[in-house]
Amino acid sequence: MQSRPSTLWLAIALMMGAGATAQAAATRDQASSASEAAQGVQMVPTGKGYGVPAKADQFVPQVESNLANGIDYHGGPVMKAKGGQNIYILWYGNWATQSPTGKAIVNDMIKNITGTPYYNINTTYYQKNDTSLNVKNKVNLKTQIDDVNKSLGSSLSDAQIKQLVQDAITAGKFTADKNGIYLVLTTKDVTASSGFCTQYCGWHTHASMSGVDIKYSFVGDAARCIGSCAAQSASSPNDNPGVDGMASVIMHEIEEAATDPDLNAWWQTSTGMENADKCAWTFGTQQTAPNGSKYNVQWGPRKFLIQQNWVNANGGKCALAYP
Repeated sequence: MQSRPSTLWLAIALMMGAGATAQAAATRDQASSASEAAQGVQMVPTGKGYGVPAKADQFVPQVESNLANGIDYHGGPVMKAKGGQNIYILWYGNWATQSPTGKAIVNDMIKNITGTPYYNINTTYYQKNDTSLNVKNKVNLKTQIDDVNKSLGSSLSDAQIKQLVQDAITAGKFTADKNGIYLVLTTKDVTASSGFCTQYCGWHTHASMSGVDIKYSFVGDAARCIGSCAAQSASSPNDNPGVDGMASVIMHEIEEAATDPDLNAWWQTSTGMENADKCAWTFGTQQTAPNGSKYNVQWGPRKFLIQQNWVNANGGKCALAYP
């Protein structure tokens, strides 16, 4: 989601206020990607919020559709099932003690995003140049499991995060669901060794597990690095700045997993950025909650401050709703 700021970018962040460390670094990543593109380097997505130059021997899908919407189609699938995307959650760490309200906040969000104008933005993404083969405005909360004792420790590698999902599927705790997005959500006393809080706030990718193409994601509690991974640090709509910050990152990863599940469908060719990357740390029109914090959507009983997403229509733009 964001990289470690240099001294200059940190100074900019301090002037901009809460959450700006992440926003400033995201801007820096965009500038870096644009610089690479200007030199004729082919950029590809990483699933971690930024593009990287393709390796010399790497196969890069060519653009199959350029609709002048600021994002390009490279031929891969989207999650187009009529029943929508199924969300599975592995709660890693002791959430009852580390963040007692955290689970309820995330559950209420996921249960109430189906049919919203916000999630409808994802319906503008489709495959095979056929707009009927598009992402549906439907999300289903499925199985949730706990790893309270942190079976793989308090510092997880990317390989270990994959292992957690693989082991849960192998053990029958999760169904191997081609229409699933598996979230590994960690408590604030857990880090991810490949760069949580310094290189990203969350990421998504895919792998073959039990013969199925499994889409999975890591997101850590933003309370671990509140100045880097949350837009608000003093207060938040649900009185939990860490998990409220996490909620925005979760939505970022879900919408990218739905529209670019195998990292070969929709991204901006010139930067390697996926749809949500293009709008990272932008929040559109905001309102003030009773506790003084900011929010921009209300889903079910709760208010949230959720980043905008890229609309793949009418020239393209960051927005909180479509149409």
